[in-house]
Amino acid sequence: MEIKNFGKVGVLMGGASSEREISLKSGMAVFCALKEAGVEAIAIDITSEDSQENINLLRSYELNCAFIALHGRFGEDGGIQSILEGLKIPFTGSGVKASKLAMDKIGSLEAFSRGGLYVPKSQFIEKSAYEKNPIFAESKLFKNHFEFPQVVKPANHGSSIGLSMVERIQDLPEAIQLAFKFDEHIIVQEYISGRELTVGILDEMVLPVIEIVPHNKFFDFAAKYQAGLTQYIVPAVLDQETFSAVQRTALQAHKLLGCYGCSRVDIILTKEGCPYVLEINTIPGMTATSLLPKAAKVKGLDFKQLCLRLLELAYEPPVS
Repeated sequence: MEIKNFGKVGVLMGGASSEREISLKSGMAVFCALKEAGVEAIAIDITSEDSQENINLLRSYELNCAFIALHGRFGEDGGIQSILEGLKIPFTGSGVKASKLAMDKIGSLEAFSRGGLYVPKSQFIEKSAYEKNPIFAESKLFKNHFEFPQVVKPANHGSSIGLSMVERIQDLPEAIQLAFKFDEHIIVQEYISGRELTVGILDEMVLPVIEIVPHNKFFDFAAKYQAGLTQYIVPAVLDQETFSAVQRTALQAHKLLGCYGCSRVDIILTKEGCPYVLEINTIPGMTATSLLPKAAKVKGLDFKQLCLRLLELAYEPPVS
């Protein structure tokens, strides 16, 4: 791949969310890859969500472009994207609207459903309403007609932080309280049994499907980030018709939210062959062993080339 003159590129990482440490790993991997490729890259640790503080910080570097490696709140929810748009600094990944919608699991599930995709049945709870009358709220939840197990998670978090799989009705309140530690809005959702798949999208090109096989029962935070707890099958072993159907579903989900550049769509494939969309990550993990880079490698793009392609896309506005 020809190395273009990208100018001064700030790799934004860290953040103040619960995904800070993961973001620092992604950011440093990208930074090292860009430096190795000859790009004038600068590692920038974002430590605050204050708009003016970040405006001043970014201005001080006189950047030509920003590579966003911020996971979680402020990095994926349109916060940093809004600041960069205001400063007229090109950046990698989706714009403000798509980022905000993808991070909002409630809004994105509704968008997927309207678009005709399979999504789990879900119930949404506000913390303020729950705290006013938890007994009433729990009684409604206990009658939500979802079979157990159920999944309880924050509405605006990634990396399975604050997520619980609830096997018994009596364990539901504890899972709700855990999710509320991370968000004012949470989701109680039916558990969809099936094969866990993820599909990367790069420049509207669908990458090979990956199957995730956790050694534990559930693909939780530990399974995602502790070595040896999960097996990844790249590409997933599926018949061609199913493989293509899962890819089409992922691309449709990507387009329904208006995502750009890259994304990673998480899907459960039931034994009946129905692909259920769980969520979209607009800023997927970006280390050499992360899932999007694994899928890109199958298509002939190594980690360095992937990072450079994402930079190229930052300078290419999406076609409306």
